[in-house]
Amino acid sequence: MRKFFSSKTAVTIIIGFFVIVGLIAGSNWWARRTNTTPFFQRFMNDLAGGISRVISVPTNAVGKSADSAGNLLNTFAENKKLKSEIDSYAQDKVRLQTVESENQSLKKQLKLKETLTDYDTVSAVTISRSPTTWKSQLVIDKGARAGLRKGMPVLAGSGIIGRISEVNTVNAKVALISDTSEDANRFAITIKGTHGDVNGIISDFDSERGQLVMGQITSSNEIKKGDTVQTSGLGGVIPAGLFVGKVAEVTTDDYGLSKKVYIEPSADLGNITTVLVAVSHMETK
Repeated sequence: MRKFFSSKTAVTIIIGFFVIVGLIAGSNWWARRTNTTPFFQRFMNDLAGGISRVISVPTNAVGKSADSAGNLLNTFAENKKLKSEIDSYAQDKVRLQTVESENQSLKKQLKLKETLTDYDTVSAVTISRSPTTWKSQLVIDKGARAGLRKGMPVLAGSGIIGRISEVNTVNAKVALISDTSEDANRFAITIKGTHGDVNGIISDFDSERGQLVMGQITSSNEIKKGDTVQTSGLGGVIPAGLFVGKVAEVTTDDYGLSKKVYIEPSADLGNITTVLVAVSHMETK
């Protein structure tokens, strides 16, 4: 024991202990007298607050980084969802435009069907049309199984657009009225003018104008813009009376010797999606 009290370290500790106790007691006495927080309590509170502040800085930084990462992920997910919805809207718009186009085409077919009192009709859809033969032919989704035969007239819009040129079991080829190839079977037509009928054939198709050209006109009867053009039946295959279009312009050929008539077709030959094949009542018996 004597050695312990003789040690400078022990003495220092004891003195320090009494000093601290004295300071605490004095601080408490002064706090009660001045009605303030004791010094040591304030010191410990400030120390704890400082430590908390030091610890909170990296903690808050980590928390903010986590929130930012979470917000970024949420933004990415929302962006992906919005892009998907935009793509879906675009697809719906295209689908709606297609349906509207088909609806208009079918309405025209119904109106046309009412005028074909001497025919039964078979509805069909265009399933193939090659860019290389765009003006000359297309393929429809009905064939021999639906009662189609070669030579039957095919209509769209409000008039004739061609005839069946080849029949398969479940599809058929249609030779268009705008076919200008050398082996094309020309359509015989007639203009119903006020001064009498004018007969001829469809000899060409003007791609720039989008109009049919009538040639081999033998009659000198007057032809006026707006006169009705229809099939004449003189070709022996296509029946008479099917609407072709209306006269758009009357000129002369390059030599100025004969008339050249431009005809605005009744159907949009560049956009044929649905058609009607006219079947004569005689053919169905």
